[in-house]
Order: sequence, then structure tokens, then C-alpha cells
Amino acid sequence: MDPVGADPSTHPGPLTHLSLPDSSEARPRSGADGRSLPGSWTRSSPGPAAVLREGVRQCLQQQCEQTVRILHAKVAQKSYGNEKRFFCPPPCVYLAGPGWRVKPVQGQAHQAGETGPIVCGYMGLDGASGSAAETQKLNFEEQPDSREFGCAKTLYISDADKRKHFRLVLRLVLRGGRELGTFHSHLIKVISKPSQKKQSLKNTDLCISSGSKVSLFNRLRSQTVSTRYLSVEDGDFVASARQWAAFTLHLADEHCSQGDFPPREGYVHYGSLVQLTCTVTGITLPPMIIRKVAKQCALLDVDEPISQLHKCAFQFPGGPPGEGGTYLCLATEKVVQFQASPCPKEANKALLNDSSCWTIIGTESVEFSFSTSLACTREPVTPVPLISTLELSGGGDVATLELHGENLHAGLKVWFGEVEAETMYRSPRSLVCVVPDVAAFGSDWRWLRTPITVPVSLVRADGLFYPSAFSFTYTPEYSVRSGPLGASAPAADADALLESIHHEFTRTNFHLFIQT
Repeated sequence: MDPVGADPSTHPGPLTHLSLPDSSEARPRSGADGRSLPGSWTRSSPGPAAVLREGVRQCLQQQCEQTVRILHAKVAQKSYGNEKRFFCPPPCVYLAGPGWRVKPVQGQAHQAGETGPIVCGYMGLDGASGSAAETQKLNFEEQPDSREFGCAKTLYISDADKRKHFRLVLRLVLRGGRELGTFHSHLIKVISKPSQKKQSLKNTDLCISSGSKVSLFNRLRSQTVSTRYLSVEDGDFVASARQWAAFTLHLADEHCSQGDFPPREGYVHYGSLVQLTCTVTGITLPPMIIRKVAKQCALLDVDEPISQLHKCAFQFPGGPPGEGGTYLCLATEKVVQFQASPCPKEANKALLNDSSCWTIIGTESVEFSFSTSLACTREPVTPVPLISTLELSGGGDVATLELHGENLHAGLKVWFGEVEAETMYRSPRSLVCVVPDVAAFGSDWRWLRTPITVPVSLVRADGLFYPSAFSFTYTPEYSVRSGPLGASAPAADADALLESIHHEFTRTNFHLFIQT
């Protein structure tokens, strides 16, 4: 059955499925002070709604979003006494999106004569005092891909801090001193030192699973200044002294033909065939066998699970037996191949050089997206709402969509494209909205032949725009319904097209998917 729209005379603004004028649930409830009561359906008032809708349309068309991305390791080694074991790889921040270069709206303009970076950052550990000694200033520099990059190279956790987990805290301040917001990383596990024992799968928080993100670095003679990170620049793999990249580590199928290595699930063990793919560029290294390293030797007969901060080597498969094998290696800033020598006394070992021994560590990234181009406020953009899943209920004429995530609050409204949905706040992890009628997206919706996909986003009460990675799709449903008075009946081939669409999709009118 096709969606049925509401009567525009009874409901101002965009049409939605909530079209029951006699239903108490359909009307927004308010208290004596005019504020919305908890658990009530709310929508912007008709006047400002038109202005807001135009602003959201421009936001979607011009793609003026701003993204803050924090990259960090999953574990951090504790410092003891006076030593300072700086986090490695160092936490870094990327500012991306055209919104960072959009001129501020009236009321947010920079003071005349102001110079310097548009934004600066300060990073530290949560729970810290925030003093200069415990917080590091980030100086952002523009990358060739137009992203701004900043790195906190001198952060550490002392033995006086008894926590087993902590988060990084990033504070961003705009030029002129206005607070943009405070952003938090994922939880980071504190370890005393890398485990030298044979790792057990019972301790899975230190194991590395197929499909997870890792970083690789090489440190000659344990000197911090000599640390180089496997990275990608201009389409080539490099050993960078200043920037590191996250790679997806996949188990590869050894029985597939050359060039075709579909990923497999499970924890990664030494001796496995793996592939490393850059999470940003998608560039992939050839399949390699990961080996455990001890005393600068690759152990060829070890098959235990890989653990955080283990030293390892990557052997290219093939080659004559008994020659030690060829390994991934660095030569200053270049990534090359190193021909290992067989150990003269032990056939199950291969002699490596320092530059072919890598330290592996799991990494995390968290991303916050927003746009301040609509907002006329000096309030921080945080906490940024994060949507994790969508759950659809109902279908046909009436459907509701529940958004699950974090940092949700009563001041947020759900938008489908440029159409606002009536929204009800449930908890900091749940918002429920009424799916707008497809008629809100065009006048010829009754003869819809192709699916309509619209982005799902959130808008704060002060106009702050939060895009998401989710979309909502309206799909046609086969039905025999006469057209408007005076309109000719659809042709037979049109009915056949509708029927094929009906079979291709499902009987419901709606589909959810994440944009790639």
C-alpha cells in the first residue's frame, strides 16, 4: 500500500505519517512555560522552520561539514619513576571537511586584524588537572589533501596513576578564544610492558583479530628519535618520522589464486598469511607471512596469537627454500625488501637486520562531524551526537524510526534530507522519530518509479547541524491505484516496471543502509 499523506491544512510544515488530528499522541504537548514535556513529540514552529529548512538544504548541497578525527593506540605503556614512556604511536588529530574554510555566520566573525591558525588544540588525559604540564598544545598544519594535522608527541601516563583504562581529551579553541568543544577518544588500556609469555586467547583484549586496525613502527636501538612509522604518501608506502597510518590487518586465504585473497575472520597467529590495507587510501601491500621476532631473528615455527606491542616481521611468500626469505624493511624513508640469512645453527630461524623488525599495536579512531554554518550561537558544538544503529518499526502508512547512539538529548531533531521529522527523546542513547511521508519529497510521489534515498541527520535547537553516515530509502510498492482525476492510466509497461520493483525489493516501503 502506498504511503498516505497528511492534510496540510491541519499540520503546518512538511507532511509526515503522523496525520491523526484527533490523536493526543499526534499533538506536541507542552507545560505551562511552553517547554516540551519529556516523552512528547516535538517539532520546530512554522516560522523559523522554513528558514531552518532552507539552511539544512544548503548544508546538504554545499557539504559544509567539519570533521574532527582522533587516532590513537588501543594500549599505552605505563611510565615508572622519572622515565617518560611517550605514547607510541603518538595520538594525532585530523581536521577535515570544507566547513573549516567557510566564512563564519554573523555573530561569529573573527575580530579585525586577527591572524594565525583558525583553530588550535590542547590534548591531555581525562581526569587530569588540565595544567600546562599535563596538556600538550597541538599546532595544526595543512596536509597536501587539505586536511589539518596535529600530533601530541609527549603524552605519557605515570605510575602514580593507578587506572587500568583512560581516555584522551581534546579541547579545540577557535581564533579569538571561543571554545569550539571538548572531544574524547575511545578507552585506552594501560599495560606495564609487552607480554613476553605465549599469549592465550583467553586474554583477548591484548590479541589482534583479523579486520582490526593496527599501526607498525620501527625503532632502531630503542631510541625514540629514530622511530619511523609505516605510512602512505603520494600513493607509496613510506617510513615516516612524523606521521603514522592505520592499516586494516586481514587474514588471507592461502588456498586462493594469486591476486585473490578474500579476508577471513579470527585472531591473527604468527605464521599466518596476512594483508595490510591503508584505511585512508585503500592501498594494499602484497600478502605476507607474519613472523615473531626474538633477538633479531624471525622464528619460523611459532604459531601463537599475536599480542599488542610485540616485535614481528613480514615475510614475502615464495623464494628458494633454505635462503632465509625476503622481508618488509625500511631504508631511511623508503620501504624496501630485505633478504634474510638462514641461521647457521637453527633451521627454524632467519637472521634479520634492525630495519626489518616492526612493533605492532592495535589502533582506534573516533570521528565527530558537525557544521556551524547554520548556528547563531557561541555555545560549544560538543557533546557531538553519535548514531550507531537505526531500528525501523511499522511500515506502509505509519512508521517510526529509533536512533541508537551516544550523546543524544532533548534538544535534537531528526531530519530526513531537508524534511524535519517529529522527534521524541527517550534517553541519552535513544531518539524516536516519525518517518516523514514520501509526499514531502515531491508532488509526483503517487507515481514513484524509483527509490528515493535521503540522508539522516540531526539538528540542534540552536541550528547546529550534525550529519551522519546513515541514509533512509523510500522504495516503491506495487499497487493498483487509480491516478488523479483526469490523469491517464499508467501504461502496461509501467505496471510491469512496478511489479519488477516490487519483487526486487521487499513488501515494506522502507529500507535502511549505511552510505559507503
